[in-house]
Amino acid sequence: MSGPFYGTLIDVAAARRLIEGRDCCVFDCRFNLNDPEGGERAYAGEHLPGAHYAHLDRDLSSASGSGGRHPLPEAEEFAAWARRHGVGSGTQVVVYDDGVGAFAARLWWLFRWIGHASVAVLDGGLSAWRDAGQALDTGLVCLPQPGDLVCGASGFDTRTLQEAESISAKGGACLIDARDGARYRGEVEPFAPVAGHIPSAVSRPFADNCEPSGCFKSAAILREELSELGQSPRVCYCGSGVTACHNILAAVHAGLPPPALFVGSWSQWVLDPARPVATGVGGS
Repeated sequence: MSGPFYGTLIDVAAARRLIEGRDCCVFDCRFNLNDPEGGERAYAGEHLPGAHYAHLDRDLSSASGSGGRHPLPEAEEFAAWARRHGVGSGTQVVVYDDGVGAFAARLWWLFRWIGHASVAVLDGGLSAWRDAGQALDTGLVCLPQPGDLVCGASGFDTRTLQEAESISAKGGACLIDARDGARYRGEVEPFAPVAGHIPSAVSRPFADNCEPSGCFKSAAILREELSELGQSPRVCYCGSGVTACHNILAAVHAGLPPPALFVGSWSQWVLDPARPVATGVGGS
């Protein structure tokens, strides 16, 4: 890789220069939880030049079960998938979706988790690209020469269900819920059999990391807002370990230590009906 290094966000102008210079690998992460094949259909219709499609269920998760709805893939399996798509140890990766980055952040986190730091989410996503008048391609993209990416060490940690239970009971860390306020409060729950939140968790909807334009808030604003949530260390969760990665991205972009990810999140927490559930506000 030559040129600047991007490890959290990248704007449209910088992404265009990398794409035109064929100096990056691009992944389209569009996904719809209510229509799991909808993102791939949209990708086939149009996508950033040279972009490959990354499917949340098939590529960025392992099979659902006792670990929740979107367990992590094995690190080496994910690295092998990335290599097949041309990612090498020095490759700059650019990821995007059609929203504020909720699904792209999962792929960003996976790369950071296996130690590949040169990965960035397109700030503003596909909308920002379109609004800037940039070109889009159609159809599938052929696989390039395989890359040489290997798994390495990183500061991106995970927490198990048992660890999340201990944190909730003892208050030894700050549990941060990335779902919208209505789901956190238990007013609605479209995907799990039980509504509410983990006791002691605080609410930080991932959409709050962004401006109305869909671009992320400044690093300074994010640092101030995230620092007010509670003590360190921080552990992020959501419905199934996907949008929680958006809060981790925001923290890293703000210059804060990366919070850990409770991978199973709410989807694993509620598998046992005897596990405690909180509703309302106040982190109780």
